[in-house]
Amino acid sequence: MYVTCLDLEGVLVPEIWIAFAEASGIPELKKTTRDEPDYDKLMNYRLNILKEHGLGLKEIQDVIATIDPMEGAKEFLDELRSLCQVIIISDTFSQFAAPLMKKLGMPTIFCNELIVGENGAITGYKMRCEKSKYTTVRALQSCGFETIASGDSFNDLGMINASKAGFLFKSTEKIKADNPNLPAFETYDELLAAIKAELAK
Repeated sequence: MYVTCLDLEGVLVPEIWIAFAEASGIPELKKTTRDEPDYDKLMNYRLNILKEHGLGLKEIQDVIATIDPMEGAKEFLDELRSLCQVIIISDTFSQFAAPLMKKLGMPTIFCNELIVGENGAITGYKMRCEKSKYTTVRALQSCGFETIASGDSFNDLGMINASKAGFLFKSTEKIKADNPNLPAFETYDELLAAIKAELAK
């Protein structure tokens, strides 16, 4: 039995931090996992900027409420879920993802959790497990599942390379150039066709 594992931001929905950077007028927050492979370093950088500007969870959630899935994402996900089990594995946080999951038809998502103070300030974060995407794919395989994986960023490469089939989607030129062995797609039709071909083997 197959499980398809998908990244969330940049694959199904726009990058949350980029949207917040634009809404808040803080360009430094545009840095994402496409730019910084070290997730702890990236998150500490983000939290320091939020603290410096006196911004908390509410301000970010207000922006998230205005974000819609990428064009065609829900239709792609609906068709894929009719073919096999699908899990979204994301390094985002439950406090960010919940409203977006409603817009995507409530797919299953495994993500992390923010630590929020009583005043709404984000004081830290709790990762679900170490190397969460890779670890989750390996756990699914240990349960007898074959995995297919797709994502766009450095932190997706572990789960993509560990899967029976893995694809880059809307990735950067650098990541594509550094991983020439991985098929890279730009449209949902292309990605769906590749997954269907794998399921048919």
